[in-house]
Amino acid sequence: MADKVKTKIVVIGGPTATGKTRLSVEIAKRFNGEIISADSMQIYKGLDIGTAKATSEEQQGIPHHLVDILSPEQRFSAADFVQRAQECIEQIASRGRLPVVVGGTGLYIESLVKGVQFTKEEFDPVLRQQLEQQAQNEGIEAMYAMLQDIDPEYAAKLHPNNAGRVLRAIELYRQTGITMTQQLKNSLPAQPPYDALLFALDCADRQTLYERINLRVDQMMQQGAEREARLVYEHRNEFTTAAQAIGYKEFFGYFENTQTLEQATELLKQATRKYAKRQLTWFRRMQDVHWLDAEQDPFAQALPFIEQHLQKQPNAQKENEA
Repeated sequence: MADKVKTKIVVIGGPTATGKTRLSVEIAKRFNGEIISADSMQIYKGLDIGTAKATSEEQQGIPHHLVDILSPEQRFSAADFVQRAQECIEQIASRGRLPVVVGGTGLYIESLVKGVQFTKEEFDPVLRQQLEQQAQNEGIEAMYAMLQDIDPEYAAKLHPNNAGRVLRAIELYRQTGITMTQQLKNSLPAQPPYDALLFALDCADRQTLYERINLRVDQMMQQGAEREARLVYEHRNEFTTAAQAIGYKEFFGYFENTQTLEQATELLKQATRKYAKRQLTWFRRMQDVHWLDAEQDPFAQALPFIEQHLQKQPNAQKENEA
């Protein structure tokens, strides 16, 4: 048997507009860290406003990883994220720095922290095309209903409009007879791979969170969110993931002259508020999460936990020698 010391990481999750970016930068500055984005949309180049990417000023010189790494027509899965994030953690730790993982995509964070071992995806282009055509003909709602019959537990975690994950879960079942819930349960290692300290941000008052979201949307509109959404709309057949994402699809009705810009903006606010509720649900069911009040200096709340985490004795993990 050999002892392997687990790498210490700090993880920050929670709903949109709660200040995750600011907190991650403060932590990275204080503890010699580098940031790994756990956001399923910030990976795409050129999609900056609708995904609320940190500006260079907000990054304050802290290295940010897994941002702007793909063009919008490329696919990116949770398995891809885990693989790339693991590589980033190893590289950051090898430099003697602290990996700080931050983002609102709960599936990415949970898969990384638990060490989900994804099986190699067998991509069947014929089946994928059939499912995509069926979704186009019958609507994503019908496909979501199909997934509810196949795998109700996993379906409950997804938004009905999340076409990519809905179709992938159906595809997995059609190919293997295994549900996504079963695959995730079967893919967990005996021990998690990292010594992870988990935080999540929230506002004590739900109305305060909604006001933050509304303000963020207003700011995004001032920054040019409409122009960015039009780019996605004009390339919606190639930018399939972005075309389904909050921040872009809400404007399609405006571009098709079926609603006003004001109605599209209000639709975006409503969709973002609903998304924040789903994010909260995801992170609240995760274990060992320290919740921070976004209104009451989250860094000061997190500081003693981080100091204790970094000072404690290394956690040795037993592994079989090769």
